[in-house]
Amino acid sequence: MTHMLQMHFSQDDTPVPPIPTWSPEATAVHVAHMRRTVAELTASGELVEVRGLAMPETARIVRAADGGPVVTGGPFPDSKEFLFGWWLVDCADEARAVAIAARISAAPGHDGKPMNMPVEVREVLPEPPAEH
Repeated sequence: MTHMLQMHFSQDDTPVPPIPTWSPEATAVHVAHMRRTVAELTASGELVEVRGLAMPETARIVRAADGGPVVTGGPFPDSKEFLFGWWLVDCADEARAVAIAARISAAPGHDGKPMNMPVEVREVLPEPPAEH
């Protein structure tokens, strides 16, 4: 079963300073945790893909209007939460996906303590059958 594990941050309940402001030591510890997780999931054959996203102020919202795209800055001004990145994992079941998500959530933060960031776990649905 393939699952998408989405790392979310919220200005309200996850008060983490942006990674570029972390000390070099804190950044190294955090990155080492993530690299170990990537290596282990790669070795087990469960990792499909992992990606981080640029900071939310670089996001753009696109809507189709009058035959062309209308682009505005993002995220929405009233949004307190943003997607920080995702992992695609192909594992035996949802319980294993939840265990992986918990490990990601526990990545050390700027203060060396587990960040406990929210990680949303969602099954990736298979492609619909081709039409005949």
